[in-house]
Amino acid sequence: MKKVFIVFGPPGSGKGTQAALLADRFLLVNFDTGAYLEDIFRHWDGKDKGIGKEKKLFDSGKLCTPEWVMRVVNKRVKQLARARIGLVFSGSPRTIYDAFGEPKKIDGVMDTLSTEYSKENITVFHLDVPEKESLKRNTSRLVCSVCKRQVLGIVKIKVCPFCGGPLRKRTLDKPEVIKVRLKAYKEETLPLLKEFKNRSFKVVPIKGTGKPFNIFNSILKSLS
Repeated sequence: MKKVFIVFGPPGSGKGTQAALLADRFLLVNFDTGAYLEDIFRHWDGKDKGIGKEKKLFDSGKLCTPEWVMRVVNKRVKQLARARIGLVFSGSPRTIYDAFGEPKKIDGVMDTLSTEYSKENITVFHLDVPEKESLKRNTSRLVCSVCKRQVLGIVKIKVCPFCGGPLRKRTLDKPEVIKVRLKAYKEETLPLLKEFKNRSFKVVPIKGTGKPFNIFNSILKSLS
């Protein structure tokens, strides 16, 4: 059975970077929920009012409606699981409701993952990063419009060093939006850690400061 890794941490903790490294190392699909939703919004044709409503929330730094996110994510997860493809998550679940839904009404993503992959094949990594560092990282990063890789804007470049695509600043990385996202993380996402443990999911704490390859080595050591 294929593995599922969930990289958990505040905005700017390097979730996307570590998820990409895990995906490459273990030949898994890097399911970045934020990037997946952003792609849906970027290709919105203006017809579906439901998507338009969610886009406004997303662009302002607020969390999208949980039920909507669960529907689009669960549908995709089931497709990948039935194709026997392992996954890495770095943008969801973000709340207890996202993770576990409401019994007999709607499944959360952890319910779907447990059903499709089995709980023993799921590992949660918690990247611990101070708020000050999170703000610094977010305000200085750029994202490739083509391959979606993130690049710290400490060097003045306009194209992605990986694929040559144009770099852009995300709406989510504006200082005023980052503060909203950090507040949402503390109030709605952090409580998930305790709930994961209560439900017997494996949670591995990882120091999220330092160079990305050192952080990744810590993750690999925890798996050995």
